[in-house]
Amino acid sequence: MADTTHPEGGHGEQKSRRDFLYLTTAAVGAVGVAAFIWPFIDYMNPAADVLALASIQVDLSAVEAGQAITVMWRGKPVFVRHRTPGEIEAARAVDVDTLKDPQPDSARVQEGHDQWLVVVGICTHLGCVPLGQKPADPRGDYGGWFCPCHGSHYDTSGRARLGPAPTNLPVPEYSFMSDTRITIG
Repeated sequence: MADTTHPEGGHGEQKSRRDFLYLTTAAVGAVGVAAFIWPFIDYMNPAADVLALASIQVDLSAVEAGQAITVMWRGKPVFVRHRTPGEIEAARAVDVDTLKDPQPDSARVQEGHDQWLVVVGICTHLGCVPLGQKPADPRGDYGGWFCPCHGSHYDTSGRARLGPAPTNLPVPEYSFMSDTRITIG
C-alpha cells in the first residue's frame, strides 16, 4: 500500500487551516474598523445646506440690457450684468497689451452669450465691493465698476484698468441652463 501522508508529516492541512483563519480574522477586523471609522469620516463631509450653496441658479429673464443684478454665492457677491451692444463693443476694442492683467473680453464671457458678464464682485486690491451695479452708482472711467475705497476702476468686462487693483474681477465657473437661466458653481 502506498503512503498517502503529506510530505510534511500531515501538518500541511493544519498550516492551510491556520492561514485561512488568519485571513478570515484580518478581513473581519478590517470590516469592523471600517464600520467603526465611517461615521467619523462621514461627519467631516459638508452639510446639506453647505452643498446647496456650492452652486446656485439665477433667473436672468427680468434683467434688461444695461441692467445688473447681484447674487450671493459662497458668501460672495456675484455681479451679473446684461451688457448693451455698446458695452460689448467697448470691451472688445481694448488693446489687451495695455492691461495690467491682459485678458481679452472673449475669455471672460461664454461664446454665444457675450451679452452676459458674470464676475465675483470683490475688488482684487483689498477685498472691497465695487460700485456700479445700481444705475445711480459711479462706474469709473471705463463704464464698469469703481471701488471708492482706493480708486480702482474696472471696464465693462470687469478688467482692472486704473488704480491699485492688480488683477481683473474673477469670473466664477458658470454655465447656461437656457438663454435666461444660469448655474453658478
